[in-house]
Amino acid sequence: MRKISIVLAVVTMLALLVGTAMAGWWGDKVKSTTPINGRLEIPLASISDGKAHHFKVQASDGVMVTFFVLKSSDGVIRAAIDACDVCYRAGKGYEQSGDEMVCQNCGMRFASVKINEIKGGCNPAPLTRTIEGEKLVIAMNDIDQNSWYCKYKKS
Repeated sequence: MRKISIVLAVVTMLALLVGTAMAGWWGDKVKSTTPINGRLEIPLASISDGKAHHFKVQASDGVMVTFFVLKSSDGVIRAAIDACDVCYRAGKGYEQSGDEMVCQNCGMRFASVKINEIKGGCNPAPLTRTIEGEKLVIAMNDIDQNSWYCKYKKS
């Protein structure tokens, strides 16, 4: 009886450890951010690795707006709403595949160097951004004007 209790305790402990590790690996891919004085400030060091980084922030109309930023292959920091004019109602957004962002609804692929360059249709909806010192800055006015894209987001 004592052996069974020890085995159950060990199995339970392992399950907790594995679950905690998996949550760290596959946890929420969208980071919450909070505006300061009407703007979002994101440290460049945290987004300069060539990977898409997804963020969410609450717009003034209450909609949680999801957007992504990435340093494209030409070295430019780019930002876009996680939706487009065509597929926004599906609420699925984009994932990165190599040097492209891929729509999770229709499968269209967009080269990183074209984000913020081409607007409309299936292209990720661009966000105006500036670099101030070591921070990427996005005005909340721009987020608010684009919140309608995220009314249908699932997460």
